Amino acid sequence: MNWDRIEGNWKQFRGKAREQWGKLTDDQLDVIAGKRDQLAGKLQEAYGYSKDEADRQIKDWETRLPDDSGMQRGRPS
Repeated sequence: MNWDRIEGNWKQFRGKAREQWGKLTDDQLDVIAGKRDQLAGKLQEAYGYSKDEADRQIKDWETRLPDDSGMQRGRPS
C-alpha cells in the first residue's frame, strides 16, 4: 500500500488504524490526518514504542492493508 494513498484517503483508513491501535483516540487520529510521522509520534506516546518500533509497526500495518479497499478509481481496460 502506498502511503500517499493512505494519506489521501485517511478518513477511510483511520478506522483500520483504530482497529490496529485501540489506544489512539479519535482526537489523535484527527491530528494525525494521514501523516506518517504524526502516526509514529502518537504510537510512541500511547504505547511507549521506540521510533524504530513505531516505524516497524506502521510498515507492517501498511503491508496488511488490502490494495482493493474500494478506493480504486477504475480498472484498466
